Amino acid sequence: MQKIVDLRSDTVTKPTPKMYEAMLKAPLGDDVLGDDPTVRELEEIAAQKTGFEAALFVPSGTMGNAIAVKVWTKEGSEVIVEEMSHIYNFEVAHLAEISRVLPRPLKSNKGYIEPDEIKKNIRKEGLHVSGTSLICLENTHNYWGGKVLTPQYLKDVREIADYYNIPIHLDGARIFNASVFLKIDVKEITRHVNSLMFCLSKGLSCPVGSILCASKEFIEKARRIRKMLGGGMRQAGVLAACGIVALNEMIERLEEDHKKAKKLAEGLLNIPWIDLDLEEVETNILIIKVKRNEEEICKKMKEKNVLALPFGKGRIRFVTHKDVDFSDIEYAVEVIKKI
Repeated sequence: MQKIVDLRSDTVTKPTPKMYEAMLKAPLGDDVLGDDPTVRELEEIAAQKTGFEAALFVPSGTMGNAIAVKVWTKEGSEVIVEEMSHIYNFEVAHLAEISRVLPRPLKSNKGYIEPDEIKKNIRKEGLHVSGTSLICLENTHNYWGGKVLTPQYLKDVREIADYYNIPIHLDGARIFNASVFLKIDVKEITRHVNSLMFCLSKGLSCPVGSILCASKEFIEKARRIRKMLGGGMRQAGVLAACGIVALNEMIERLEEDHKKAKKLAEGLLNIPWIDLDLEEVETNILIIKVKRNEEEICKKMKEKNVLALPFGKGRIRFVTHKDVDFSDIEYAVEVIKKI
């Protein structure tokens, strides 16, 4: 029987054998009380690897982003976001519900908001105006097909943010995909932002968890908000143990996922009802535009054990990861060709 080729997301990845082994052997404590040694080790490794003073283990990327916005902002202020960003479109309105801030969505060129456009939309607080308290960027960018923001771009935005004394939070759910694609140390990217969230449970293959990185002062505040949001886990070392394995062993192999996405794109390139640009495929996300009903296409693929997600009108998203191999990609291409 043909196995299910699951290209819906890299969140479907299963832990590696070493992760299961690490879970069994992890020394544990109560993380809310600050004495789970495995969680502490993970947070120290994450902070060191990304170039920040401190880090916080959180259950999800959405919670990590929500905490960051809450720490950086005050109620009634504005937050600059890219119009198709995950934090604005796919995180259940926590900007409004939890932080009670006003998002100011800006248009972009595939995730790149023109620095002048950011500058033009920074507002000073006044009698009739709420001031800008935070700039949020996304790297890699989910909606735009895993697009990578370069360090130079982030530097340009940072110069504007510093001039107006506004922090930058980076939704870096797949930040290591960006560093692998650019072939640079992740610190060359993160050095231009004030806080970072990245996911362990996507391409890095952990079962649960994300990391929030920033200064020690920021993380102290973040820890309290994590507790307020119900994210205080107890013997969380059984999950953190997987994160340690991921950060030590799973980053470099992300390049293989990028190659799989490129191979998938090459296979779909000449299908008449599909529109895609091979040059736009940078990391492990492939967005195709279709001239047919995207829901119906995904339904027909599912009948042949190939899973993908409708991603807006006339769009389908595929995400490659360690649990699909190159033969799975070939099978997916053949299935799609026959639709």
